[in-house]
Amino acid sequence: MTTSTGTGRFISFEGIDGSGKSTQARRLAAHLSAQGIDVVLTREPGGSPGAELIRALLVEGEPDRWSAETELLLFTAARRDHLERTIRPALARGATVITDRFCDSTRVYQGTTRGDLAATVDQLHDLMIGTKPDLTLVIDLDPTEALARTTRRQDGEDRFEEFGLGFQNKLRDGFLALTQAEPTRVKRIDGTGTPDAIAARILAAFDLSGL
Repeated sequence: MTTSTGTGRFISFEGIDGSGKSTQARRLAAHLSAQGIDVVLTREPGGSPGAELIRALLVEGEPDRWSAETELLLFTAARRDHLERTIRPALARGATVITDRFCDSTRVYQGTTRGDLAATVDQLHDLMIGTKPDLTLVIDLDPTEALARTTRRQDGEDRFEEFGLGFQNKLRDGFLALTQAEPTRVKRIDGTGTPDAIAARILAAFDLSGL
């Protein structure tokens, strides 16, 4: 797998549910936009009309609605549409794309946490996506605190949260393993403290990345 193609920059935010990654993705996008940079803020699953339709199938309903294998196919279909219709066109014109989740979520959720599908995840990614972000920021937060946040949110998109605390702990371990496996691309960001404090850590990591 290669990093993004085109002249733009491709940045993803990852982390367990309730870690604050969505808030920080919006803050970084606003910070760069204020500097006159062309920024596209997007999300997964979703980010394009077709992918948004698939999103509802994945994040709503009972935890056992889909098997890990079916989830993997649905996420890949959504990601392919997202890549074709949103990400690649933005990168080609030189924009900075910031996405709330991308391929690393699938590597953790379906590849190692929901089933022993790591090899299948990588093969399907190579075949249908073939792109990694230039920089991935993992917002790391204690799962107990993160799960409490998602419980208060009550937005109906809680299918994965309903797998419980043990599942969230496994997710955290999976994301931290990615920071060890690909330390140049994947950076751990301490998710404790105020949103301003977390944002400062992200800007420091962003600057150090040289993007």
